[in-house]
Amino acid sequence: MTDEWKSPSKASADSGDDKSWKLLEKTLLAGVQEQRRSRRWGIFFKLLTFTYLLGVLAMLSPLVDLEKSATRGAHYTALIEVRGVIADKESSSADNLVSSLRAAFEDSKVKGVVLRINSPGGSPVQSGYVYDEIRRLRALHPDTKLYAVISDLGASGAYYIASAADQIYADKASLVGSIGVTAAGYGFVGTMEKLGVERRTYTSGEHKSFLDPFQPQKADETQFWQGVLDTTHRQFIASVKQGRGDRLKDKEHPELFSGLIWSGEQAMQLGLVDGLGSASSVARDVIGEKELVDFTVEESPFDRFSKKLGASVAEHLAMWMGFQGPTLR
Repeated sequence: MTDEWKSPSKASADSGDDKSWKLLEKTLLAGVQEQRRSRRWGIFFKLLTFTYLLGVLAMLSPLVDLEKSATRGAHYTALIEVRGVIADKESSSADNLVSSLRAAFEDSKVKGVVLRINSPGGSPVQSGYVYDEIRRLRALHPDTKLYAVISDLGASGAYYIASAADQIYADKASLVGSIGVTAAGYGFVGTMEKLGVERRTYTSGEHKSFLDPFQPQKADETQFWQGVLDTTHRQFIASVKQGRGDRLKDKEHPELFSGLIWSGEQAMQLGLVDGLGSASSVARDVIGEKELVDFTVEESPFDRFSKKLGASVAEHLAMWMGFQGPTLR
């Protein structure tokens, strides 16, 4: 039997090594703790700075509005922008446009309203809401005229809205019209057959899945859907005729309601617009008040700043707190 034997000097050396390792371990742990403590304070001060900046922006936002109000003249022309797709939750939603219109018509200093349009159209429901509200406000405020001014594009639902105005103006090269309704989709029945894939759909209601692109079309369902589009088209045409009246040359040009689109110069000859001009020229020469005051409902600088930062705040907080996940670069 042999037992491992250590000399006193060897044992002393091992004990010294253990103490050195423990000391090194304590030093490393202290360093890690200090880094964590510094990181926490760093996060605190960064959040404090961020909160301070948001507070400053929130306070400055109303001051900017007050400054704009202070520079306005005794009378001015209200400007409302219709930009992009007309749809719920978009900048040109019915809610936003109706709020802008009401604010403009109820302002006693507004001499006239210019609705500046650059839109391909969108929802017939949203456009119909705005159309109806324009006609209601015009009836309530007969002395305040509303002029639609089409810049690059005033098509489909955008022209629907424009037709409610007292007059419509456009540039000679603007695109105007597209009085029609469309609904598009795809059919994948042949592709499914080639792939050997069987479509299984379970519904309650004979026609519940009639728009399913993976099932063959049925003649009666296609006819039904066409009827829905035709009804919507008739409603569109009726509104345009109500708004434009005898100015439309639809008897001489029945293609007006075919979905075609024309230049501003052609549209004037067809009665789709009343003249050529821009928002500033209409304000100056037609309304007689060249100062344009923007009544378009928009997000405040505070809201815009918050939204832009919102997408990255969580990521930055995670990085500061040491929770950054794996990334590929």
